[in-house]
Amino acid sequence: MTLKMKEKYENEAKAKVKERLGITNEYAIPKLEKININFGLGESATNAKTLENAIADLVNIAGQKPVVTRAKKSIATFKLREEAAVGLKVTLRKERMYHFLSKLINVALPRVRDFHGLSFKSFDGRGNYSFGLKEQLVFPEIKYDKIDAVRGMDITICTTARTNEEAKVLLEEMGFPFRKPTDAQQQKMTAAAAA
Repeated sequence: MTLKMKEKYENEAKAKVKERLGITNEYAIPKLEKININFGLGESATNAKTLENAIADLVNIAGQKPVVTRAKKSIATFKLREEAAVGLKVTLRKERMYHFLSKLINVALPRVRDFHGLSFKSFDGRGNYSFGLKEQLVFPEIKYDKIDAVRGMDITICTTARTNEEAKVLLEEMGFPFRKPTDAQQQKMTAAAAA
């Protein structure tokens, strides 16, 4: 499955992106760079068992051990101590990135409750796309009866695209299920691209 996603980019998507964007230089074609996945632990971070379970969940989802992010300073209002675990992050590149992307598009997103497509508004202006999932249960590696808490995650897809339009074309050709824009949104996007 991993190779299929990489082959899809090399054999199909690359040529279509080049044609749609009118790029002449082969090296200017946007491509995927990395995928970042972040878990916020919230108030449950004080419990060591919860931290272990969250790490196990992220290892199962990403196939790679995450880095524990820690608080830089104490904040009494939030009952937060310095160096307390507040989240987990993992950065996927190359083969693992394509494997995760394939799993995300083909398995996880279709399992999201009331899913109507991803929003066009989540681009950051520099060709990166971010969105969140409310629960880790959409991934098939997570067994429902084994979880101790429902955890959401933020996923950022980083590309070499310079603009939102280039990134949008790349992700569409890779198979991302974007929501169909309304006529007013389509006019606004066309006007922004022309400016």
